[in-house]
Parts: sequence; structure tokens; C-alpha cells
Amino acid sequence: MINRVMRRSGVLAVLLSCWLLAANSYAMEVHNVRVWIAPDHARLVFDLSGAVQHKLFTLKKPDRIVLDLSGAKLLSDLAAVDLSKSPISIMRSGSRNSGKDLRIVLDLKEAVKPKSFALKPNDQYGHRLVLDLYRDVAEKAPQKTAIAVSNDPTTLRDIIIAIDAGHGGEDPGAIGPGRVKEKTVVLGIARELKALLEKERGFKPKLTRDGDYYISLRSRTQRARKMNADMFVSIHADGFKDKRAKGASVWVLSPRGASSEMGRWLAQKENSADLIGGVGSVSLEDKDDVLAKVLLDMSMTASRSDSRQIAHSIHRNLGRFAKMHKKQVEQAGFVVLKSPDIPSILVETGFITNHDEAAKLKSKSYQRKMAKAIFTGIKAHFSAKPPALTWLAWQKEGRGSSKSIPSRYKVMRGDTLSVIASRNGVSLTALRKVNGLRNADHIQIGQVLKIPAS
Repeated sequence: MINRVMRRSGVLAVLLSCWLLAANSYAMEVHNVRVWIAPDHARLVFDLSGAVQHKLFTLKKPDRIVLDLSGAKLLSDLAAVDLSKSPISIMRSGSRNSGKDLRIVLDLKEAVKPKSFALKPNDQYGHRLVLDLYRDVAEKAPQKTAIAVSNDPTTLRDIIIAIDAGHGGEDPGAIGPGRVKEKTVVLGIARELKALLEKERGFKPKLTRDGDYYISLRSRTQRARKMNADMFVSIHADGFKDKRAKGASVWVLSPRGASSEMGRWLAQKENSADLIGGVGSVSLEDKDDVLAKVLLDMSMTASRSDSRQIAHSIHRNLGRFAKMHKKQVEQAGFVVLKSPDIPSILVETGFITNHDEAAKLKSKSYQRKMAKAIFTGIKAHFSAKPPALTWLAWQKEGRGSSKSIPSRYKVMRGDTLSVIASRNGVSLTALRKVNGLRNADHIQIGQVLKIPAS
């Protein structure tokens, strides 16, 4: 009897020892570290084998950030991480609590505000720990709305188009055959659209992101508002588990999405410094509830009407060369469409998970086609309905027909004199004359030409 008890105790001791050994060997592991650089912050992403508890704090003289991970082990080479464009000079590691915990120290080149959070596994990644380092970027003074003075076009402003390339950085978006990523394709189309608008007098395009970094959905519309944008266009590429799905689509905000956003704005109006009304002169915070609701409803009704008009035009343009997913403009409650004061549309350029459409979307020529269709829709809308105090409004009223100051155009690759004349609505003879081009039509990339009044 005693022998049997002793044998059982021995077995239990061995099992307990094995369990403790296994538990120790399965410590949480840091497999990889990635860095993404944005204009206002740097993001570090730590790939983990499982969930982890962490603690973040800062030290001064010299400036450092310390990240403690409980029960963790580093399997990545920190020295191999490219920190050249980040606010970090050196990243090093050590252990604490008798080797049970991992400590990562970041020596800083400049002052930053750190923020950390954990991410659960998704289709592309496992457990991750994210550390955002926000630079102390000085806010630009708000632009003042131009005031028209007589017939002088130099006092008038351009129409600002905010172009939003979806996803970015740690968020690749949908992934198609050959690992083509949505974030890469849509940034290419966004840059093509920006180039087209830059050539068109009266427009000023601005990108919400011009690199491979992530911006939150609300931050995208906030950036558009800081730009004083007259319109917001978000560019995406669909993905679906059924690889046969195909077709481009154009989206505007649904009535339900508009109602929920109105409720959100009215609820936060006392603490909100955001402006509505499109011209940056109407604030909700000093209005009573009834007046605030009326103002917001008017603003949202106007911006949704313009959004639908632009969306229908772009949908028509896309349908001339691309298969459309639906025969009409679609509606949804996408967060990026919920700006009460800015006409906003979302363009799904096709299904990147479809083999044929992925091949097209990777092509620079197809990206230019997509950009041209969006550009043509935007130009048509604002030419017919330009905002007040803009150069296009001045031109539409006929005040640009005589004695206007010649505009200027910078020659780009692929331009010819006849194309520039046609694009700006002037005769080739007049363009030659104002630029002193008597004998030949030789122009050079980077050359600045005067554009006479049309």
C-alpha cells in the first residue's frame, strides 16, 4: 500500500515538473518588429505569439521610452530594424524579474508622445502590440477664405479636393493574386488623380496620405476638414471570398448613416471645435438645440445632394470602360462619408481578389483610366456648380472673358502645345503668341507657360 502511494507521488512529481518546464518553454515570444513612418507619427508593430500584458513609461535626460512585456522573450534582431526616418536613434532590449520579463528601451532623437495598444489576430496577422510615437508637429494656421475684389482673379481661391487612398501601413486592405495589396493600388490611383487635378486651373488637390502608413477612418475626414476641402473622395479596391466577384462601384452616405452622424454631432456640439457650413464660419457650440439641428440638417442635405450628383457622373464615366458591380450609385454608412459639411464619395475601383481585375488594377495605364474617370466627374460638377469666391465661379460668371491676368502652367511629361491649348480652352495661335513661340512648338518638361484668357 505504502509503495503504491510512493509510486503515485513520484509520477505526480514528474508530471508537475514536466508541466512547469512546458509552461516556461511556452513564454510569449516577440517574433518581429515593423516600423511605419507617417508625417505626424511613427508606428512600431511587435508581432507576438500570444496576448501579453505590457507597461509603457518614459524617462528623461536622455529622453527614452521603456516598454515592459510580462513573461516575454525576444526572438527578433532589433538592430536590423530600419530606424533612419523615425524619431528613434537606438532600440535595445534587456530582461528583468530574473529573466522572466522583457524590457525594450527606445532612445529618442526628438520629443514624442507615446501611445500603445494591443491588437487581436486577423486574417493577415496574429497578436500584435502597437506603439505610436506622435511628433510635436505645429498646427498650421487655418486658411482664410478669399474675399473677391472687383474683377481681380488673383483674389479668388482654388477648389480643394481631398483625395483619400484607403488603408496603408499595417493595414494592407484586400489582398489579391500575387500578393497585390489594395493599399498600394489605391495610392497609385490617388496620385494619378492628384496629377490630373494639378494640371487643371482652379483646382488644388491634396492627399490624406502620400506614403505607406495608416490613418484612422475619423482622422481621414478630420484631415479633409483641416484642408478646407470642398470635396472628399475615398479610393478603395473591393475584396471578397468568392474570387468570381467583380465590378467597380461608387458609394454615397445612406440616409440611416446621415441620421446617426447628425445625432453624434449634436450630442458633442458643446465640446466640438469642428465647423460646418463649408466656408468655416458656422459653429454649433454656441447655438441652441433647435437652431443647431436646423443648421446641421441644411449642411448635410446640401453636401449629400452634391455627393450624389458627383457620384452619378463618376459612375457613368467608369461604366464606359469598366464592368460595374451595380447599375446605380450605392449607399452605405461608411465612416469616411460622414462629413456633414463636405460632399463625400467612395469609389471601389474593382475586386482585387478577382484575377482579371487584379491584373488591371496593377497596371499603371488602368490606374490612369480610373483616375481620369473620377477627375472628369469632379471637373464636370464643379464647372457647372462652382463654390462662391472661387476662380471657377468667376470664370463661369463671364468675368474671365476679357482683360484677365494670364494663368501659368508647368509643362509635364507627355504634354504638347496643342494639348495644353485644348485643355485650357484657348487657341494654339494665342498660346504661341503670349509665350513668344514663333517658329516651332518645342517645349520642355518644367517649362512654365502663360495661359491667355479663353
